[in-house]
Parts: sequence; structure tokens; C-alpha cells
Amino acid sequence: MNLVVGVGLRAGTSYRELRALVGEAVAEAGGGKVRILITVDGRESEPGLQRLAAYLGAELQTVAPAELKRQGVPSPSAEVERLAGTPSVAEAAVLSTGAELVIDKRKSAQATAAVGRLASAPGYAPGERHVVHRVLAERRDVRRGFVDRPIPDDVLMRVLESAHRAPSVGLSQPWDFLLIREVGTRRKIHDLASAQRDAFAASLPVERRKQFDGLKIEAILDTPLNIAVTCDAGRGGRHVLGRHADPRTTWFSAAIAIQNLWLAARAEGLGVGWVSFFKPGEVAAVLDLPAHIELVGYLCVGYVEEFAPTPELVRSGWASRRPLSWAVHHESWGRRGLPGAEPTSIAADAERAEQTTAQTIARAELPRQVVRVVIGGDPADYLARADTLVVQIGDQPAADFGVLWRPARDAAEGVETGVELVRDLMLQGATELVVQVVADSDVAEAVARGLRVGARACGIGLRDEPVELPHSSA
Repeated sequence: MNLVVGVGLRAGTSYRELRALVGEAVAEAGGGKVRILITVDGRESEPGLQRLAAYLGAELQTVAPAELKRQGVPSPSAEVERLAGTPSVAEAAVLSTGAELVIDKRKSAQATAAVGRLASAPGYAPGERHVVHRVLAERRDVRRGFVDRPIPDDVLMRVLESAHRAPSVGLSQPWDFLLIREVGTRRKIHDLASAQRDAFAASLPVERRKQFDGLKIEAILDTPLNIAVTCDAGRGGRHVLGRHADPRTTWFSAAIAIQNLWLAARAEGLGVGWVSFFKPGEVAAVLDLPAHIELVGYLCVGYVEEFAPTPELVRSGWASRRPLSWAVHHESWGRRGLPGAEPTSIAADAERAEQTTAQTIARAELPRQVVRVVIGGDPADYLARADTLVVQIGDQPAADFGVLWRPARDAAEGVETGVELVRDLMLQGATELVVQVVADSDVAEAVARGLRVGARACGIGLRDEPVELPHSSA
């Protein structure tokens, strides 16, 4: 049995006293292996406690008083709260690990101990968990504010080692990291990105183009180091474990390595920006990559003045994050909701939502962006307009970012499709929808109905227009 022992102790408590107290408590619990010895922050330097952890072969962890206060314990103490800033140390420390409390607080002259049972391998200590979640939350795609400071070799090695530890299909490790410092090479890459930036800007509706003009898309020349992350799809030979049914896992593996690199860089105080405004083949030619090597990511890396509290696309109003509750499905697709909450559908959620003043103000402050949604019809008749999105609900069309394939099977799925679409467009900055129904079907009408429901819930303007062929000018 894996055990956690929580200990509260006064300064100077002897090893002998602690060993006797903990030994009795563990025996009362029926014995087992003590995996974690945990106490309140500030007591980890006590020699007696350190010696006890070494004797037990246990990891010595600490937890902040604020975290201990959040635990509901059977034996709170006003005296302990006066001394330690929390009504319980031993019992609360056990509960903070997620263990089941099996032995309540036991006392000696200078210490208390409680024992818990772990149902599985232990996680990190609460403070260490916080650091992990913090680095995930504070990772940013950085494009501004880089400073003229070289990256020490030891720092770079730690970042690359973290990337190289990423999981990969069949342990094939299909990635390589090409470090690029030479200004001439980076200038060529920068020119490619600038050309693609201009092409993307030209494809946007006028109002969206104005908003895009204020965004910085890369820091290729602003950082001391660029890293091209590549993938060798054939690495490992013919029989790579886990790859045979889904070859995409090779490229997934390289993407995970990039995420590892990104998180490790954030922990080291390094900013990373992923540049995607170029065609991979053009960059591969500049870098003289072998024909069998594919570019997966191009990263700009360097120290920065600060890490912004929110992503630049959120701050600029270009896009917003999708709520977690929209992305979690229970047992079957469409039954959405957070764990512990009653599952619902996205349409039901929208129908219950009330448009608040805050939502209305937030939408009003965004630059005007009209999206024309055409449901059905031949995309070639409508895509000449840059503000148009064609929704196909039948057979899968040819790939085109202006064509959204949503094969709803019945009217209920059609409503869900419409609600989800308007919400996603809202997160991408849409402030008004113009809807045209070309397809003559109940499902097409249901999609339009879902758009109306979602627009009301999100505070977006919506108007229906009769079907007509758009003008050819963008």
C-alpha cells in the first residue's frame, strides 16, 4: 500500500520523536510504503524531518498554508492556526495530495502525524503542480519586444533537451533542429514571410485588412536565433510501432517536440514565435534541406522585455479563446459541458443564454466585420467576394478555406451546426452575419435557424438576404 504521511512539528523536533510518532501511525494504518512525507512550507529544513524522509525513502514535500486551509479536516485546531497560519497541518497536508485519510492526527510532545492512502502513483507537490500549470498558462507566441541579448549555450541546451524528450510514435524521434543565426539566411526567410503576408492581406475584406495591418506576424530578424524544426517521415524504417495505421503520428510527434521546446523556453525566460507565413517548400529551398526532410515549424527565439498577460490576437481583438465547455463532449458528440456539470447541447446552451450589457459593449467596441454565410450552392458562384463563407452540407467538397463542410444528418444537427458556426465566427471577430440559404432542404433551413439562435446569444447582428450571385469584385 502506498502511503502519504503528513507531519506538523515545532522547530527543533528530534528525529527520534518523529520516527516513533510516524512509525506508530503507519503501523496503525496497517503498514505500507511511505511515498510522500509532507509538511507546511518552511519546515522542510528541519534536520529531524530530513533524516526521517531519508530513512523512509520518501519524497519530502511542502504545501503552503493557504492550500492547507482549503482542506476540510476532521481535527482542526485554533492553536495550530495561531502557530502555522492554518487550522491543520498533518491532516490537511495528506488531503492536499489527493490521498484518502486513513489515520487522523496523532500527537507527540512536539509533533503531529496523519496517514493517507494513495490509490495511484503520487502527483507533484501542490507548489510544483502550480509551476507546471503556470508555464502552460503563460506560454505566449511572441513577436514583439525581443531584446539584444545572446542565448547562453547551457540555456539553449536545456531547451533542446526538453524538446528531444518529447514522446514520439514508436520512439522514432522524427525531428531535427536546424539552428539559424546567419543574418543573410534569415533575411531570405523574412522576404518569403513578407510576400505571404502581403498575399494574405490582399485576400481579406477591407475592414478586416485594416485590422490585420496592425498585427506583427514574425520576428525573424529581431531574434538572435531561428530554429527550423523538421520531420523525417521514414525515420525508424518500415516497422515503427504505432505508425502503420495512422502515418500522421509522425508529424504529430514533431509538433509535440515543438511544444516541449516552447514550454521549456518560457521557463528559461525565452520568448518563442512560430512563423507560418511562407510555403514550407520555399523555406526548405533556402535552407537546402534534403528532399526527404519536411519543415514542420519555424521558430524565432530570444529574450524579451516581458511576457504579455494575454495573447496578442486577443489583445488586438482579432480573435478570442474558445471556452472549454464548448470543446468537452460526454460519451457522444454534441453532449457538451464541463466535468461535473450536466451535459447539454451547444444549441440548448445558446437558447438559454441571455445577451448581457457586457457582451453588447464588447461586440460594439470591435471593428465592424461582416461575414456573408451562404448555405449550399456552387462555391465558385460566391467565393469571388472576400467576405463570403460557403457552408456545404452534402458531399465533401474540394479543399478550400472559403468552403466549410458540415455534413449535418438531420435538422437537429443542422441547428447545432449553425449555432457552433456563429459562435466560432464571433470568436474570430465577426460582428454581423448576412445569411443566404441556397440549398433547398430542411437541414439547410435548420443551419440558418441555428445561426439566428447563436447570433442572438452572442450579441451579433444577423440579417437574411435573398439568394443572388455576388459581384465579382472583392
